[in-house]
Amino acid sequence: MSEALPGLEGPERVAPRRAAGYEIEQELRAAGAVLIAGVDEVGRGAWAGPVVVCAAVTELGPPPELPGRGGRPVRLTDSKLLASAHREAFAETLPGWLAGHAFGEAGPEEIDEVGMTEALRRAAVRALEGLPARPDVVILDGKHDFLGRPWRVRCEIKADQRSVSVAAASVLAKVRRDRMMAAVGEEHPRYGFAGNAGYPAPDHQQALAELGPTPHHRLSWSYLDDLPQWRHLRKRRDPLAGSGQLSLL
Repeated sequence: MSEALPGLEGPERVAPRRAAGYEIEQELRAAGAVLIAGVDEVGRGAWAGPVVVCAAVTELGPPPELPGRGGRPVRLTDSKLLASAHREAFAETLPGWLAGHAFGEAGPEEIDEVGMTEALRRAAVRALEGLPARPDVVILDGKHDFLGRPWRVRCEIKADQRSVSVAAASVLAKVRRDRMMAAVGEEHPRYGFAGNAGYPAPDHQQALAELGPTPHHRLSWSYLDDLPQWRHLRKRRDPLAGSGQLSLL
């Protein structure tokens, strides 16, 4: 990490609470950061569709809540811990509550061309550059800094459960990509994209075996090696020719 502010290199720790809070943001504020962006991605492990990244900035105010059963509110957290209806409801509320947010994407062709790590970095940069102002520091979920210089990054395990900024980004990215994949599913109904979002669910795998990949599939991924009928479509990057050169084997 470059030019780290004090407090950016915190110990790895996982809070047990379910609802996201401002623990990480407050530490960064105390260390001198003013504008803090939470970043999260969805679609990294899918076989089809883009990787989508959202960057979100809050004013550190109380996050929105949804009415829940028994009068208990549904609080903002990692999108994977929320029911689909709650994700959709938060996705309608968050854009008007956040101080700023933006999306970045990298499609299957770009993923095939440069690899997932670089495609993810590009998508994240697109999201960050779409914010109204450049953040002083970026909170990433997990241990790996896929952004690098010149961004100042704080990596935290389960940040999507501990940081309101990252939780908001998680929900918005998830809902955006799910909607994109549902639209793709209307063009290719056999693949079940509305339900599996391009991940290797049984209906998706069966359609792949019978029909082969669509234009929305990542052709550099190894799943094609297990499909003899379609293995000839596999694309491979030449490690001696740079990250952008592909060969069709």
